[in-house]
Amino acid sequence: MKKISILIPCYNEEENVIPMSEAIVNLFESELSQYDYELLFIDNDSKDKTRTLLREICAGNEHIKAIFNAKNFGQFNSPYYGILQTTGDCTISMVCDFQDPIDLIPQYIREWENGYKIVIGIKQTSKENPVMYRLRSIYYKMIKKFSNIEQIEHFTGSGLYDKEFVDVLRNLKDPTPFLRGIVAELGYKRKEIPYEQPQRRAGKTHNNFYTLYDAAMLSFTSYTKIGLRLATFMGVGIGILSTILGVVYLVMKLIYWNRFAAGMAPMLIGIFFLGAIQLFFLGFMGEYILSMNQRIMNRPLVIEEERINFKDAHEENIRDDDSICKIRGLM
Repeated sequence: MKKISILIPCYNEEENVIPMSEAIVNLFESELSQYDYELLFIDNDSKDKTRTLLREICAGNEHIKAIFNAKNFGQFNSPYYGILQTTGDCTISMVCDFQDPIDLIPQYIREWENGYKIVIGIKQTSKENPVMYRLRSIYYKMIKKFSNIEQIEHFTGSGLYDKEFVDVLRNLKDPTPFLRGIVAELGYKRKEIPYEQPQRRAGKTHNNFYTLYDAAMLSFTSYTKIGLRLATFMGVGIGILSTILGVVYLVMKLIYWNRFAAGMAPMLIGIFFLGAIQLFFLGFMGEYILSMNQRIMNRPLVIEEERINFKDAHEENIRDDDSICKIRGLM
């Protein structure tokens, strides 16, 4: 019997973890009874009752497991690490707030059985804020245009990943993984399934300007060179323009010595303009350096505080292997 792993990352999802677990268990008992399954919640240091509820859920069903992180390790590391801890023939990643419809799971599995090792969901439409959806669309098109690696528009990370691809992820040893880019860059031939993203079932979104900016910069610095190239091109362009203007001013002053008064305004404007350009690109280059620094430090993806319902010897071996990787700094 094939085993399906379902990964649910969560953070302050006390209103959603029980309905999510019930929905997935009911789905496997009714429509997918021919498969064995494990449901793994990885909690990113929730501050509400999420962990208490997860303990109760795990106590009532041995198929449901939980990993509690020692602290919040960010929106990318925690789900990625959770995928590495699954033991199924394939792993399906879904968010806990029901914005990835549960109905996608049978569709993912069907296409997997047809031979696809990666099956992902693509947001065709969304019931979220239309302004945010439009901004996301602009961002995806921009990053796709500037990147030399294929980028997948409106792919949030929800999808099915065969165990062979999960093994690829285990061997990457990337301390700042960006799953959406990795799927496009290193993944097998994939099947894309369109869906409409519903609103959150309950609770508040955890995204804000900082988290969205962090996601944008991670993909930008990982998969584009445009920031550094743009700094070079603009530097050359502004240098040429400044030289031309300098020559023009010199000629005008020589021809109209007493009548041509350049004044301080052009000089001040030029200084402030060049200063702004320099600061902007220093910040841009700083983002690249920050990304490099995080990879050089090679910190662990996640530090665990507790595991629940991990009992099989095979799974304990996986945990031991991961611990060795952490000690060696490979993860």
